[in-house]
Amino acid sequence: MFTGLIEEVGKVRRLTRKGEAMVITVEASVIMDDVRIGDSIAVNGVCLTVTELEEHRFSADIMPQTYRNSNLSTLQTGSKVNLERAMAAGGRFGGHIVQGHVDGTGTIRRVMPDQNAVIYEIAPDDTGLFRYIIARGSITIDGISLTVSSVTETSFKVSIIPHTLIETVLHAKHAGETVNLECDVLGKYVEHMLQFGQAETGSKQSAISHDYLAKHGFA
Repeated sequence: MFTGLIEEVGKVRRLTRKGEAMVITVEASVIMDDVRIGDSIAVNGVCLTVTELEEHRFSADIMPQTYRNSNLSTLQTGSKVNLERAMAAGGRFGGHIVQGHVDGTGTIRRVMPDQNAVIYEIAPDDTGLFRYIIARGSITIDGISLTVSSVTETSFKVSIIPHTLIETVLHAKHAGETVNLECDVLGKYVEHMLQFGQAETGSKQSAISHDYLAKHGFA
């Protein structure tokens, strides 16, 4: 599990592609202090497993599903990426619950200054994600925990403070470029529970009740 608070911007040093499978090698410094083979690291918001370690570098496999559903397929040698280690049990929870399981990509429509902030307008490539995107709700963009400021039928906006821009790769992205999106996992579980209840009862109305929650261990 991650929090969406980027620890460091790393640089892609090597990419080995074979069809839609890929091995990525990233150069980093801050996060390398305690990294071990088998650890999870979020790269642009995608949870990857460390398979090899070199001095100031780690490598990870990217499987076809991840290749198809994230912007990691667009990376090149020299590309910069957001990095975050998995959350330590005793660490502060400064962002929101981030799994590193990207739901898809979005395209930046506009980048607009707003006094001391910068607004990014993003259109999800899969419009089905809008059921999880709500104003003042949480969303992860390239691994960054952000708050949705507004939503329309085709796009949503986030407002970025200067510190976040400077400390992440987002400042180098412009209109037309893609970003990885992970919606708030809580909404997905609520949706699943509602659908599960309907399937059991055969009803189109919500079957969530005290008895239902007790039966499934929630009350």
